[in-house]
Amino acid sequence: MIATKSIQFSYEGIPAFEIPDLEIRGGEALLVLGKSGSGKTTLLNILGGLLAPRKGEILVDGLSLYSLKGQKLDKFRGKNIGIVFQKPHILAPLSVAENIALPHFFSKSEANDKVDHYLKELGIMDKKHAKINTLSEGEAQRVSIARALVNEPKIILADEPTASLDDENARIVVQLLKSQAAKLGAALLIVTHDQRIKSEINQSITLKRKDL
Repeated sequence: MIATKSIQFSYEGIPAFEIPDLEIRGGEALLVLGKSGSGKTTLLNILGGLLAPRKGEILVDGLSLYSLKGQKLDKFRGKNIGIVFQKPHILAPLSVAENIALPHFFSKSEANDKVDHYLKELGIMDKKHAKINTLSEGEAQRVSIARALVNEPKIILADEPTASLDDENARIVVQLLKSQAAKLGAALLIVTHDQRIKSEINQSITLKRKDL
């Protein structure tokens, strides 16, 4: 479903990241571990169509991601890639349901019953019309996950989804991501330094900077 070939990336004046070739099939999950500064978030942004690599290729369901430019890339990303950011980045003026529906707007897809579906799936149906500032940290993270899933993407990318959660909620969030990816037949990649969730994902790799 998603594969990388010979990816190279570095910031000016900083040693390059070591990025191994990856392949994640639909329904599979991969955990990417590494210390702060090892390139985990950079890798996620590259895979998510947010940061073009200096060299190499990312294939999403056989399509070279960065062969697309501008609005075509934005539309493809909105339809096929769901991203759960470390901080939920949910919009305070909007209700929970309105936040979850945002990807329909950006991908120009039709609104449907998927908002209610994921509210139920993630156990926050009772928060449908709630304002964001009334949510607990765990509930806000579930809203972020629902928003990433609402277009039923082929790729689910999660950046430190458990960093600010206690042990029980961290386990619940990882299980939610795994179960939803399995139901969608989507490839799931989680980047984290949280060693607590290593036992939850069978496949893992560790990123290192060349100077680390």
